[in-house]
Amino acid sequence: MVEDEADIATSIADRLRAEGYNTLISYNGQDALNRVDRVQPDLIILDIMLPKVDGLEVARQIRASKYIPILMLTARDDEVDILQGFSIGADDYMTKPFSMRELMARVKALLRRASIPPAPSAEPLIFGDLSIDEQKYTVTKNGKLIHFTPTEFQLLISFVKQPNIVLTRDKLLAEIWDWEGAEGATRTVDSHIKTLRQKIGSDFIKTSHGFGYFFDEEGMKNEEK
Repeated sequence: MVEDEADIATSIADRLRAEGYNTLISYNGQDALNRVDRVQPDLIILDIMLPKVDGLEVARQIRASKYIPILMLTARDDEVDILQGFSIGADDYMTKPFSMRELMARVKALLRRASIPPAPSAEPLIFGDLSIDEQKYTVTKNGKLIHFTPTEFQLLISFVKQPNIVLTRDKLLAEIWDWEGAEGATRTVDSHIKTLRQKIGSDFIKTSHGFGYFFDEEGMKNEEK
């Protein structure tokens, strides 16, 4: 738990411990970075506005070498802030004030998702210049490796394995995040879609207005090797 407001940090840590989780608190970004290698946490709850090193930089440095699930918990609720959080590797994003019950649900969902990897396909999935290797957890476009967080990778796999089928936000929340109907849910899905489009191009994931999104195979047929 990385949070500089002691009362918030303590209340969350107490609830996490009551739920059975071993929990440590860092009150600034530098302390969090110093502890990550030593502690090797299963999940990081991270504020953005932190002393010494802000949360965005903390997430950026962690993501450079590790795939620890990161849940941003911050008062910064502008769409730009949310998109930036997801673009540097956050798996989920909640804004303050928040529901403790919802926070615990999201923590459980992130930990559950991180512990159960998807069954990989034997061969890479190829769509035009996009190649997805489930065994290596890698995505390349035009031969160039693209960095994906575990959540982004699972979201992409969900789309490509259900091509041309419209996936509603509720369905994606159930498949990828294991929760639905909570405040901020729509923005979480939409922000991840924007990040995916930035990374692989807007031609692959299309919007079905009023319904959801779908992976468009037209003109990007699977290339046989």
